[in-house]
Amino acid sequence: MAYTADVPRWSGPTENYRRPRMMESPWHPGWIALTVLGFVFWWPVGLALLFYTIGSRKMGCWSHSDRWQNKMERMQYKMERMRGRMERGGFGFGPPSSGNRAFDEYRMETLRRLEEEQTEFKDFLDRLRHAKDKEEFDQFMAQHRTRPAPPSDGQPQA
Repeated sequence: MAYTADVPRWSGPTENYRRPRMMESPWHPGWIALTVLGFVFWWPVGLALLFYTIGSRKMGCWSHSDRWQNKMERMQYKMERMRGRMERGGFGFGPPSSGNRAFDEYRMETLRRLEEEQTEFKDFLDRLRHAKDKEEFDQFMAQHRTRPAPPSDGQPQA
């Protein structure tokens, strides 16, 4: 028979928990106090400690090397999911059904056509910019080709 007084349920975590030491954690209260005291006594010491803390790369923001890429991938996934829901009309807002299927199909076709036209217009603007850049480049090259060559009288120039 087990007595409840014999069960060590209030002894805390069973694993060996160890608080991080001062040199292991950049935001240890000791580091903060040391940096503040460094600024109080002589500001270059405080500044050096602050730069060491930031530059030691132990800060949490530098622990994940591909953190930005993961955020972008998650955001892209969420945007695709939301776009799919809006196309299906899964939200309470977005393209709601008017109750008239013919009109809904017409509206979706018109929106699709406008998106295609927008894409074509952007492509046209890109081609136009490219042609203008090429024309300016060709004009520049023509001006520099027609420059008279310096007279060469057989003596090397220094």
